[in-house]
Amino acid sequence: MPTQRRVNVKPTDSNGIEKKIKRGNAQRQASFWKRPLGYLLVLIAFGACFALGWLYVSWDNEITETLVQQGCTPQICGRAVTDAVVTHEEAHVLRRLAERGLSLAGSDGGASILDLHSGALSMGKQFVNIYRYFGEQIKEVFSEEDFQLYRVVRARIQAVIAETFGLDPSRMYLTKPTFFSRMNSTEAKTTHDEYWHPHIDKVTYGSFDYTSLLYLSDYGRDFGGGRFIFMDADGNRTVEPRAGRVSFFSSGSENLHRVEKVWWGTRFAITVSFTCDPDHAIADPTLP
Repeated sequence: MPTQRRVNVKPTDSNGIEKKIKRGNAQRQASFWKRPLGYLLVLIAFGACFALGWLYVSWDNEITETLVQQGCTPQICGRAVTDAVVTHEEAHVLRRLAERGLSLAGSDGGASILDLHSGALSMGKQFVNIYRYFGEQIKEVFSEEDFQLYRVVRARIQAVIAETFGLDPSRMYLTKPTFFSRMNSTEAKTTHDEYWHPHIDKVTYGSFDYTSLLYLSDYGRDFGGGRFIFMDADGNRTVEPRAGRVSFFSSGSENLHRVEKVWWGTRFAITVSFTCDPDHAIADPTLP
């Protein structure tokens, strides 16, 4: 018989991470993401993402999870947001990195991307490889310190996802696309600029098992619109971007979402994605 692992998750653990069961009170959940800074909020959906595991919820406010197989593939569907993983200062350094890279080109429409892994950079209505197109000039734009901070932040995000969902971080792999995004109110010129459509990450990007967003600018100060919206059956849940805030979630149909159109200003973020399949793993970027 397969080995079973039983995990009891208390409402609050020793690291101050509060874990709550998803309940049917739409009014209370509508303000779920507007709690005080500095601690992690987790919403765990009833049922497992796959047939490998089940959730049994008791009435004494504990969750008992029985798994017939250990690994990375999501056993529990959920989402979380934290302001305690990346500092404002680190977010501002990464934003300046994005601004420098995207200043070399950018989309004709309202959404531009910079992928340090593949080198993809929006240019007009297409993409170019920033390393090949600009060659040695890149070393005047980026520094090794920039790339080192990027790698450190990626590792922290991976660690908090693993801790929150009870995963073995060594069996989580960075996957593509992982990229910086810049959004503004410029009219879309191609379908690549139409970032506001509802979608499921696992459908859009087949390798995704966990998605994270690190915000590099502040809603209401740097831009208007551009909030991240989870589209649940009983109502929407909204994440307001703030520099240093990390939102992360399992990438399946339980987390259908969209981004509001940016109405003014400029919204910067990094999408950092993870897979459970080593065949879809990518390495951290390095400065050529």
